[in-house]
Amino acid sequence: MIQSIDHLGIAVRSLDEAIPYYEKALGLACLGREEVASQRVRTAFFDVGGVHLELLEPTSDESPIAKFLADRGEGIHHIAFRTDDIAAQLKQASGAGVRLIHETPFDGAAGKLVAFLHPKSTRGVLTELCAVKPGADAAH
Repeated sequence: MIQSIDHLGIAVRSLDEAIPYYEKALGLACLGREEVASQRVRTAFFDVGGVHLELLEPTSDESPIAKFLADRGEGIHHIAFRTDDIAAQLKQASGAGVRLIHETPFDGAAGKLVAFLHPKSTRGVLTELCAVKPGADAAH
């Protein structure tokens, strides 16, 4: 069911200010930017050996990322696992007593369906499950 680590989500205040670090200091190429209106964020992706870094910039003060930045500052926000069956993965997690933030997957960045598991029941780590939407070819 879990296939790999898909990406690490990193909260940043500004994509324009953060991207140059990854490009100039680390030599990574930005794969592109995307706005995910439902989550009130703009994203930028980098590939690191098949695992992606997803920079997350809030577009609203009500964004979960804005709240994270206010509480903790910039840094790692979540880990995302790629699965071939997100509904079954959510059912497995729930059956194991994990609190689901989202019981139903929703559209995320890069053509994926996503859902989050609550960090209070995942050893303090905000965990995202993601899967390529049926009929879609995920860009990142």
